[in-house]
Amino acid sequence: MAPAAVPIAATASELTVSAMKTDLAKSTKPQLDASKLTYTFNKHGGVVPALDDPIRREHNSSTDHMLTVKWTEKGGWEAPQLRPYGHLDIMPTASCIHYATQAFEGMKAYRGVDGKLRLFRPDLNCKRMNLSSTRIALPPIDPEQLEELVKNFVSVDCPKWLPDPETFIYLRPAVIASGAALGVQKPREATVFIIAVLFPPMEVLNGMRLLASKEDMGVRAWPGGHGWSKVGANYGPTLQAQGEARERGFDQILWLLGSEGRVTEAGASNFFVVWKNKTSGRLELITAPLGDKIILDGVTRRSVIELAKSRLSHNPTEVLKEVQHLEKLDVVEQNYTIDDIAEAYEDGRLVEAFACGTAFFVAPISYIQHEVDKGIEVPMNTTTTDGCKSGAYAAAIKTWLKEIMYGKVSHPWGVVINERGAQ
Repeated sequence: MAPAAVPIAATASELTVSAMKTDLAKSTKPQLDASKLTYTFNKHGGVVPALDDPIRREHNSSTDHMLTVKWTEKGGWEAPQLRPYGHLDIMPTASCIHYATQAFEGMKAYRGVDGKLRLFRPDLNCKRMNLSSTRIALPPIDPEQLEELVKNFVSVDCPKWLPDPETFIYLRPAVIASGAALGVQKPREATVFIIAVLFPPMEVLNGMRLLASKEDMGVRAWPGGHGWSKVGANYGPTLQAQGEARERGFDQILWLLGSEGRVTEAGASNFFVVWKNKTSGRLELITAPLGDKIILDGVTRRSVIELAKSRLSHNPTEVLKEVQHLEKLDVVEQNYTIDDIAEAYEDGRLVEAFACGTAFFVAPISYIQHEVDKGIEVPMNTTTTDGCKSGAYAAAIKTWLKEIMYGKVSHPWGVVINERGAQ
């Protein structure tokens, strides 16, 4: 049975997109129009490496084409172009090089067990990219038109570059301020581009080890800032701490905020904990809230919450036999601290934890180092069908998402793409 959709309140992204459409309707300048896409095919395309080829671990092998479209303040949007993959033509004075006027999305295209090509909830990525663009004074990007461009792009390159069932390719839509004017000012020119990059499998076999951030590592995001958007300025300042963590044998940083140690995100991923509530004893799936604009409204995060509410809550809209052995839980979005996790561990109330996002998908957590001589051993009592250790709830949610992504079940989140190839 396909999972039922869970009604949720309108998000800030949906409200902003509605306002954007009203503004676009008033504009007399050319708007972004996917129907104007032109095609120039690569006559000297590359060779698709094997799935186990080490080159995939370099994250720098792209497909044959890229899609670009330019915007100017005076002229509006030009016609989009699909063309051979290559260099972007920008000047050294371009704003994106100096002032972090750049935003992006992370998506994947999936080859299903039925041979069909799918995207997973691409409308959410495209709505979020519009929000990120306007957050850094770049133009509004019509989400529906952007989604059509993404679909057109993958329909050309994925027949060749994504041939094997149950595999994926990473997609990177991005927007940069590409004008030549130097100076701290609202950009007058921008370029949207879409590329696809080959990634290796991203499974974490034995769980991720996290290092809780300290004050001398800096802050990933803060209330009222831009942590909720996918802009370059959210990521560059975290890389030094990430490098330090990996040198010490950890996979990622668990970013904390304030003297109380509020839990925010794990690296660039959303973070979830399953524990028993200290007061009520009820089982909870808890994650940080979106309200203060610290947390990214992740597509995987939203999907985890909706699936948990519909299948694992005390009032499920679906009853599945395969999870009848799992205790029902409450889905909670509220602030909590690293000390809360440590206390739950010491009390025997900590059940499991996991990070989630497009890149690492659903990654169970095995250990959190939060003091020099003190760590949290996170339970992982299940082994998944692909040989990964996990908590039972993360394993169930991961399985459900994969079923949608790879077409094992029919669901509106898995958007089937008609393929044309490079003709």
